[in-house]
Amino acid sequence: MVKRFLAFFHSDVRGLHEAAYLLGAFAFLSQVLALLRDRLFASSFGAGALLDSYYAAFRIPDLILVIGASVVSASILIPFLVERMEKTGDGGKGFVDAVFSSFFAGIVFVSVIAFLLTPFLIKLFFPTASISSEFFSDTVLLTRIMLLQPILLGISNLFGSIVQARRRFFVYAVSPLLYNIGIIGGVAFLYPVMGISGLAWGVVAGAFLHLAVQIPSVASAGLLPRPTLHWRIAELRQVVLISLPRTAALGASNIVTLFLLSIASSIGAGSIAIFTLAWNLQSVPLSIVGVSYSLAAFPTLVRLFSRNGNGEFLGAVSESFKHIAFWSFPAAALFIVLRAQIVRVVLGAGAFSWTDTRLTAAALAIFAVSIVAQGIILLFVRAHYAAGETSRPFWASVISGALTIALGYGFVAWFANYSSSRFFIEALLRVTDVAGTTALALPLAYSLGALANLALLWWMFSRRHGGLWAHVRRPLGESFSASVIAGAIAYAGLNFFDNFLDLQKVSGIFLQGLFAGILGITAWVTVLYALKSRELAGAWATVHRKVWRARPVAPDASENPTL
Repeated sequence: MVKRFLAFFHSDVRGLHEAAYLLGAFAFLSQVLALLRDRLFASSFGAGALLDSYYAAFRIPDLILVIGASVVSASILIPFLVERMEKTGDGGKGFVDAVFSSFFAGIVFVSVIAFLLTPFLIKLFFPTASISSEFFSDTVLLTRIMLLQPILLGISNLFGSIVQARRRFFVYAVSPLLYNIGIIGGVAFLYPVMGISGLAWGVVAGAFLHLAVQIPSVASAGLLPRPTLHWRIAELRQVVLISLPRTAALGASNIVTLFLLSIASSIGAGSIAIFTLAWNLQSVPLSIVGVSYSLAAFPTLVRLFSRNGNGEFLGAVSESFKHIAFWSFPAAALFIVLRAQIVRVVLGAGAFSWTDTRLTAAALAIFAVSIVAQGIILLFVRAHYAAGETSRPFWASVISGALTIALGYGFVAWFANYSSSRFFIEALLRVTDVAGTTALALPLAYSLGALANLALLWWMFSRRHGGLWAHVRRPLGESFSASVIAGAIAYAGLNFFDNFLDLQKVSGIFLQGLFAGILGITAWVTVLYALKSRELAGAWATVHRKVWRARPVAPDASENPTL
């Protein structure tokens, strides 16, 4: 029994849909833990200054992580690793040693500098921190502890690249679960003992677990890195040059979030928390669908482009595109309709007030508008990287990022100076009697920026690799239409079950959302079945094959054009 479990744990998964569904299943489990984490935070602290400090403290470590660790990310390293595993005598061991040693030295150096400059950086990024001494001191303390996170997660990214290159998706999928377990432990056990610093140490513990679970798989492959002074400068220079556009793109994306949170800090206490909690909720379908499919597709896209050029590569991209849209459209529709039920059930406890709930629900609905776009963006970015076109995602990210920041400042001013525009948004989202609705300007800016990013990436991809519209038009129309009907049926279900359930209790709200959601999903499946949706049939066939028992055989592109 133990041997069978270990064999499964270290087995590889080669089918695109099987790998995506496996990653999606573990992403779902990870998101369940993430929702539990956010519920603990919301019920313990509410949408207030302390939770603002906690989320603000992530910004500097995250910026270091996305800039430094992008060099050792799967999108950059997998092509190098695949080539060296297949062609070099040491199976890529020397290359891994060089990357590890140079990365570790660099990120430790940057983290130490950031530790020394933390007070200055917090005042720079959050000017209102100087007004509230408590916000400032808490954010500085948490940031300095969390600076251990980019070191640990950076090394974990390197190990994750090795794991994905060897198609050990199971191991890679488990690590986010452990990361969230560490954070939950920080809230539940360390905070009562250590105070606010316990929250940050929980994040560090989660990052360590994220790394530790991948060590056995990397060691079994004989690629556990050792420190070395032989850095293979020529090879590293090639990696760095290729990663620069991706590093800049990720840095630009993180800077956009930093600017939006900086704006939020000037709106009022709790605005950072509301933005982040709503963003975390909309990330559930994004992680389960968009991230899973883009991760599962990437190694296949790399191999197809390097071996066959554009033909089968375009087919694989369009197949992943169709399935991301297929699953994301109904998720977006149900999140918009069931937003209040979702937020109240997940976050509505303890110190999280009804006002916090309504603002977060409204922000969630605005974020949900761009869920489909965000998932497809992840696919387009990895498709460009697989084709060696790292500069295109960079320019798309910079242009859309600048637009998002401009919209953030513009919408906040617009809401403040033109009450009619604010009243329209408030009436649409049913928050006319709630204070602090200016915070909704930031999710609106984020969603519009995501839609602009998708438009740019789609245009760039089509110019280089041919049009996708002919391949995806039918499934997009089917899924969108079915999702609109699902949303309408779910909305009708809310009104119907309102007559039979006690909505003063969380259990009543949960059942109302559950039954309405089931009705919506049933309608979605029924419409797609009537339309003879190929994606619905493909999803059923993949699940019916029991993805957890998928045989680790090499894909045959002649039998399945998506591989």
